[in-house]
Amino acid sequence: MRRLVGQNFARLRKARGLTQEQVSDRSGFSQQYLSGLEKGYRNPTVITLFELATCLETTPDEFLRGVKSDTLTDTPPSPVSPSAVR
Repeated sequence: MRRLVGQNFARLRKARGLTQEQVSDRSGFSQQYLSGLEKGYRNPTVITLFELATCLETTPDEFLRGVKSDTLTDTPPSPVSPSAVR
């Protein structure tokens, strides 16, 4: 999910013709943080998503576009044994 949020952030930023440095100046987040976010290395808080959405003149849900319920964790689901289902 972090990767998808980062990809959506990069897409929205570029669609507005902004560099990471410009977003950094407007938002107060470091360019290094924004780079890590775009690469999927950062796990932003809800507050961070709201602040970045404001900076990009969008809504926080745009960062989550394309998220499916099976991608809500970064770890694969553990297999369920047939006996556990009964």
